Amino acid sequence: MQTEIPEDLNEFATQQDNVFYWADGTEMARTGPVNRQDIALSKVPEDVQWAVLAAENASFYSDSGISPSGLTRAFTRMLTGGDTQGGSTITQQYVKNAYLNQRQTFSRKLTEMFIAIKLDDKMSKEEILEGYLNTSWFGRGTYGIARAANAYYGKNVSELNVSEGAFLASLLKGAGSFDPAISEKNRKRAVDRWEWVLDRMVEIGRLSKEERARYTTFPEPIAPPPQKGLTGQNGYLVDLARSYVAAHTDITDAEFDLGGYQIHTTFEKPRMEALTAAVDEARGRLDPDGREADRHVRIGAASVAPDGRIVALYGGPGYLEQGFNDANASNVPAGTSFTPFVYAAALQDGVQRRRNGPRTPVTPQTVYDGDDDVALRTPEGPYWDRSGKILRGSNDGDRSYGDITLREAVEESVNTPMLQLGMDVGLERVRKASIDAGLLPSSFGATRTPALSLGTAKPSAIRMASAYGTFAADGVHTPPYSVVRLSRNGDAVPLERTPGARAFRAEVAREVDEALEGSVRDGAAKEAAAAGPGAAGKGGTAQDHTSAWFVGYTDEVATAVSLSRLDPKTQELLPLTGLGGAEGTGAGSELPMGIWTKYMTSAGRTG
Repeated sequence: MQTEIPEDLNEFATQQDNVFYWADGTEMARTGPVNRQDIALSKVPEDVQWAVLAAENASFYSDSGISPSGLTRAFTRMLTGGDTQGGSTITQQYVKNAYLNQRQTFSRKLTEMFIAIKLDDKMSKEEILEGYLNTSWFGRGTYGIARAANAYYGKNVSELNVSEGAFLASLLKGAGSFDPAISEKNRKRAVDRWEWVLDRMVEIGRLSKEERARYTTFPEPIAPPPQKGLTGQNGYLVDLARSYVAAHTDITDAEFDLGGYQIHTTFEKPRMEALTAAVDEARGRLDPDGREADRHVRIGAASVAPDGRIVALYGGPGYLEQGFNDANASNVPAGTSFTPFVYAAALQDGVQRRRNGPRTPVTPQTVYDGDDDVALRTPEGPYWDRSGKILRGSNDGDRSYGDITLREAVEESVNTPMLQLGMDVGLERVRKASIDAGLLPSSFGATRTPALSLGTAKPSAIRMASAYGTFAADGVHTPPYSVVRLSRNGDAVPLERTPGARAFRAEVAREVDEALEGSVRDGAAKEAAAAGPGAAGKGGTAQDHTSAWFVGYTDEVATAVSLSRLDPKTQELLPLTGLGGAEGTGAGSELPMGIWTKYMTSAGRTG
């Protein structure tokens, strides 16, 4: 075998920061270096060592450093179109961690195998296990079991018990899928894997059944602290950009945490400052200490250019204070700001008022009944809800408008025509139109009811801004993105990007645009006219008054602002009634429009 053991360890010898840049090329933030500390094997409790071996390589002390059967399976998967992941002994994994890289390729796997055989002859099993435990990635930016013990349990590694060791061993299968802090699905996977590791230890004779019976409660890890230095809005930007890199490259979390990357983002600092100032001013008018209705307020906002660049966002009061990004949240109903998609679907596909009859076109001048308390109709007659009552639509303030054109209904935010229009177009076509415009399928629930047309979908502010931007772009939607260029130590790294695609015919987009311009010019959203000529947009509230939105755009950028209140204990949305001291069901509805208007009249209209 010609493959030699490399003299130096790989990237661990040259750990670096990752540097994030604003759109103008100036530095925005740094993360890293990786959190790693070597620890002697003698400091790791023996049952913790065996938890790792039970999970990863129970025959470690007797094998030759490679697993022939595992290699055969790995190569077979690769040759048949799969990847080469799996089939690795502890020795092979240590070689990959310390000398090679995380790429799953045929040549790397061969090199790994040859080095592992030689390393097994040159080093003792204890030295190999010690090296493996010190170079393995455990998530939360940590390499090595010493830092992992601290990150997950706030302990020195010598203080770990076998139950905690079994959980840490579970992370070796992929920390991004097993850290309970990331999601409830992760937690379920982690519990299942933890139980399996303990059972496996019993199976290989390294844990008695009596001792195993003592561990029935999952050893819940501590919550991860936010990264230092990511103050204010910057933490949300870094988190979003990192997520984009993870989704659009083949860089693993483990590789990214090793550092050395330069991430050039789409975020524009002047717009960020203007949006933050607009939201902060609006928050300053609330009185959470003196008014119950002003507590637990959540505001998310995002600006997206027609070409998909996310140029600004407001994710919350500060990343270190609230790690959850409200600009990227999918828990706030769009409300009646969704109705432009109903209008677009009608203009695009026409309506079908007779079962199995032909679809007939509609125009902005098509007339619908705009009265309050109008019965919703299907081709067979009235629509009956599950309680056995005829479903009736209602307008804000119970106002009746009489016969009204579809364009006027959009401009004046009249609900009843949009509710009936959605039924006439077909709810599935309405849903498809909104997804083509830029909303995610996951924004919608499993059931389709007439209320879909009045915004039961729960899109993020980023996606809502992007979808409205489709109207500004003559019907072409470009998926939102936050990273324009990526490199490592100056060398370009490939970055996938989905190109734009036509969502609507150009004339359809222009008709919707004209209605949204009319709404701002002299319709229901005329308070936003200060943004200047050509501004277009629409406000919206949920039928149960748990959310309020304003979404609008100019030629340069589309911006969405969402408002809600979230119970910190139940995570349920609270009504906006009484917010800011306002009375009636319209409380809070003006706040998103005010934020949007202030932002757009300052740096929001600058490049």
